[in-house]
Amino acid sequence: MSVFTRGSGSAVRARSVLAGFAIVGAGVFALSGCSSSTTPAASESATSGATEEHVDPAANCEPGTPSTGALQIATILPQTGNLAYLNPPAEAGSGLAIADINAAGGVLDQPVVVDPVTDSGGAADMSVSTASANEIVSSDAQVVLGAESSGVTLNFIDTVMEACRVQISPANTADTLSGYSSYFFRTAPPDRVQGPALGNVVLGDGNSKVAFLVFNDPYGTGLRDQVEQTIVDGGGEITYGASGDGTEFPPGQETFSSEVTAAIDSGPDAIVVLAFDETKKIIPELQAQGWDMTKLYFSDGNTASYADTFEPGTLEGAQGTIPGYYPDEALRTRLNDFYKSTAGADLTDFSYSLESYDAITLAALAAQKGGGTDAATIQANLAAVSGADGGEECEDFASCKALLDEGKDIAYKAKSAIGPFNEQNDPSSAQISVYKYDSNNVPVWFSSVEMDVTVSE
Repeated sequence: MSVFTRGSGSAVRARSVLAGFAIVGAGVFALSGCSSSTTPAASESATSGATEEHVDPAANCEPGTPSTGALQIATILPQTGNLAYLNPPAEAGSGLAIADINAAGGVLDQPVVVDPVTDSGGAADMSVSTASANEIVSSDAQVVLGAESSGVTLNFIDTVMEACRVQISPANTADTLSGYSSYFFRTAPPDRVQGPALGNVVLGDGNSKVAFLVFNDPYGTGLRDQVEQTIVDGGGEITYGASGDGTEFPPGQETFSSEVTAAIDSGPDAIVVLAFDETKKIIPELQAQGWDMTKLYFSDGNTASYADTFEPGTLEGAQGTIPGYYPDEALRTRLNDFYKSTAGADLTDFSYSLESYDAITLAALAAQKGGGTDAATIQANLAAVSGADGGEECEDFASCKALLDEGKDIAYKAKSAIGPFNEQNDPSSAQISVYKYDSNNVPVWFSSVEMDVTVSE
């Protein structure tokens, strides 16, 4: 079996490595300005997922003269906050993609630029992402990679969209982001895909009564609603933490004695914890109150390695799901070698690394196909290079670029195994992987299932 581990992630190291990408780049990244040719103007474009109440914040964006300057990408990833452990894999995936792109001659024969590198922070302090978004829209970057948290993205997305920049998240899963804007894309599937998968894992283990411990965040509550619906539709019932009960706790809460007591007293067969770093405080409380950890379930926000956090055997038998394809050995080696060469440490987590790789590669291919590195050109070509309109399949930037140079349509075969973008700029299909904890409190890959992504109404 393949073993999945997650490190704590050093914010200081992350800032240093990313700054090195933007300034020095070890010969991989070059700094050269890229002026924007996209300006706000009246447009009839709209996103299919928008409702009468929601107006696409990029509705006033329209094409200008395509820019032929270097493709400039900004990052807004969690260097600090409760998702900082997800920075290294995103950093490795995006960095390796840029290295591969530049090794193949770059975009429009110019190296890709990474600047600015910013911190998305966490949901407990939205001022971090607000400041970062303002820095990004003041720069010449036309593509934004991030954020990892849906709640954080929802805090700043309008700022980025109104400035007519393309944002591609490798990890946002909130259903509310489906079709949010014509300029917002993601390479991770929405919660309405992971929710049923996790719900079916819980039901498949013979659990009919389920309690939730959920933090009050768009990710947590949105995923809870999807898992809950699957359990109820499957004949189960929610004993605690159901939608509308008002039992959610705020991000960053430190103590959970009353919540755990209430959940256990409700008589569940299983408990589902949907949170981020708060999970490290919830687990000891569950243990203290005698909960059977083989009846504990996590999702991608907390399906982490707790090998250095708890005594061996604490979580043995617990399970969790993570959207995405678990990298094969060759990909893990490439990602780790790249990260070690830039960060000086082994990569112990691969969550959303491939989604980050694909986000950068797709943006580069869209610019190459459209003959422009401006946001409008990239936005107009992203779906096409993902294979939404068909085309010849290709597996990397170099081979896809060769086909584009021959005037052919392409369908990039994503390393994360997602399908082409649908009309809401979500992947049309995706893998959901299931992990089971071993005696060292490490989640081990158990199985995967491919699921179609339905278009939200």
